[in-house]
Amino acid sequence: MKMVPRLTMADAQHIMQACLAKAKELAVDMDIAITDDAGHLIMFQRMDNARITSIDIAISKSFTAAAARKSTRAYGDISVPGKPAFGINTSNQGRFSIVAGGLPLFMQEFIVGGVGCSSGTPDQDEIVAQAGVNAFTAYTS
Repeated sequence: MKMVPRLTMADAQHIMQACLAKAKELAVDMDIAITDDAGHLIMFQRMDNARITSIDIAISKSFTAAAARKSTRAYGDISVPGKPAFGINTSNQGRFSIVAGGLPLFMQEFIVGGVGCSSGTPDQDEIVAQAGVNAFTAYTS
């Protein structure tokens, strides 16, 4: 049997607070999703002026980062025509995201979840997600 760490509600709240703080610092209201290691939603927050159309995008980014154990930006780089993952965004009923803003959460070598952010530019989304990852890493080390 393999014993693995699990993301807790307290962990998700810590990650969410860091993401919210970074979004406020950037002055961009975000949709922020945190999923477990299987890509199932644990926590979601939609800031006041975040885009309604970005709700599903944030959740899909978090799902992709957790389930694929790689950033959504990394998949975007290898999913263009002629690259090895071309068309991957059509997998998993279209939930597989290839737009920056989704990052995996690791504890030691174990995947424990993902963070997905949307409503800003892809770079802003990734900066906000990275704030959550950094807070989790500092919190758990």
